[in-house]
Amino acid sequence: MISNRRSTSKEAMVSSGKEKASEIGAKILKEGGNAIDAAVAVGFAMGVCEPATSGLGGGGFMTIKTADMTEPVFLDFREFAPEAASTCMWQLGQDGKVINKENAIGAKSVSVPGEVAGMVYALENYGSLSLEEVIMPSVDLAEKGIEVTEMMKKMLETYSKYLKDCRSASQVYLRGDRPYQVGEMFINPSLGKSLRLIASKGPDVFYKGQIGDAIVKTVKEKGGILTKKDLLDYKVDIKKPVIGHYRGYDIISSPPPSSGGTHIIQTLNILENFEVKDLQVNSPEYIHLFAEAFKLAYEDRAKFMGDTDFVDVPLNGLRSKAYAKILAEKIDLNKATNTAYYDPWTYEHDDTTHYSIADKEGNVVSVTKTINHFFGSCMVAEGTGILLNDTMADFSTKKYDINSVDTRKKPLSTMAPTIILKDGKPVAVLGSPGGNRIINAVVQVISKIIDHDMDVQEAIDSPRITQNFSNSLCYEDRIPEETVQALSEMGHEMLVRDAFDKRMGGVNGVCYKDGQIIGGADSRRDGVAIGL
Repeated sequence: MISNRRSTSKEAMVSSGKEKASEIGAKILKEGGNAIDAAVAVGFAMGVCEPATSGLGGGGFMTIKTADMTEPVFLDFREFAPEAASTCMWQLGQDGKVINKENAIGAKSVSVPGEVAGMVYALENYGSLSLEEVIMPSVDLAEKGIEVTEMMKKMLETYSKYLKDCRSASQVYLRGDRPYQVGEMFINPSLGKSLRLIASKGPDVFYKGQIGDAIVKTVKEKGGILTKKDLLDYKVDIKKPVIGHYRGYDIISSPPPSSGGTHIIQTLNILENFEVKDLQVNSPEYIHLFAEAFKLAYEDRAKFMGDTDFVDVPLNGLRSKAYAKILAEKIDLNKATNTAYYDPWTYEHDDTTHYSIADKEGNVVSVTKTINHFFGSCMVAEGTGILLNDTMADFSTKKYDINSVDTRKKPLSTMAPTIILKDGKPVAVLGSPGGNRIINAVVQVISKIIDHDMDVQEAIDSPRITQNFSNSLCYEDRIPEETVQALSEMGHEMLVRDAFDKRMGGVNGVCYKDGQIIGGADSRRDGVAIGL
């Protein structure tokens, strides 16, 4: 059990989902690297020490604001669908579900990975160190091994039946026929070899060379559609982040293909119509207001959101304060709204990772990345140690949905690496895993920082709820029974979760407060913040 996840510093801070990864990022900063160098080093390290949630076979998003930048930058290295992808690639049963879970397990679930391209782009354009300098700590980690935690053990136990179906996956992630146990050392020398190759030869070895060849060969042998051309066609998208304003603070977050940033801003705009600071945190009135605001935002998400390269999305309208005022007027402060709406995003995973980095110069980096479900496709590319994503599972299997499969299309995500500024200066950097619950987690932490003057660890530790446009309000059982009863009487269907439930997200964040840089990490997962 990790005793202290919070850290303070006057120099710099790294908060990630694993202590070893945070240590690597802090060491890079201490030795003269900048925040982007540290972010890339942590990214590679997370793929080693938390391989079930992200890695070389996946993708993600990065939001960057350096002190000398006029405008922040958003890097989209999300996976996209192979050229041959279509809704016809899977057989559906009478229940409408994909037979044998082929969209989530195995070769037909694999999208084109973007992580290597994204990390290298960030380093080459905003970093100061060489690729070898930021990768070699992860090589050492892969070759010497990591200690298996309770969380990793549980994930292995859950997915071992699928990992066994791929010989190269079972060789890496199982000890014979059994999962690793807590305290055992997990070593992945094949992944270390792949990282060495990337360090010495660059991203071409992944997209054009022997690693790419191994990925395509493994997928093809198992009946998948990924080709070498798909890998050659991969490019990082450089975008403007979405920017909103909440009570004098600038909220900078993810644009499509993520819905996260837009609907975080929309929810905050709705909340701005109420005196949230006057409400006691997690009182019945407080939780009711947040639950109703979430319902309204998630309903719009279901109606409008998609990959803007393929569909038109009213982004300006969704972020409009005038529109948010109209939505706020729909909220009855005494009664829950019963709502039901078809959700085309039920396909999105919950199993991701997030990390945040900040330094005294005001350089901040926020990164959320994934291989989709825990252990992705449960396939390892032969000889590489690399788990391949199952991001095809994030698409709808219905032909005419906004989120249906198409060539080179990216499935909508809720990942939301977020930065908060005030008067141009950084206040906080944060994000969370959790699939479609990310919006809930990030909004609650932002509000507690701004409306209730909590530091980031206090805000992360505070009990959380999740609520979409259904009538089920999920809550952690640290919330008092009298509060739960009051919410039930207001018409909410209450569903209890664990006291610190990983389904409520795993926020890792940094804030600037009272002349200090404070790092906070989520005890719902294995997060640890480390300062210089």
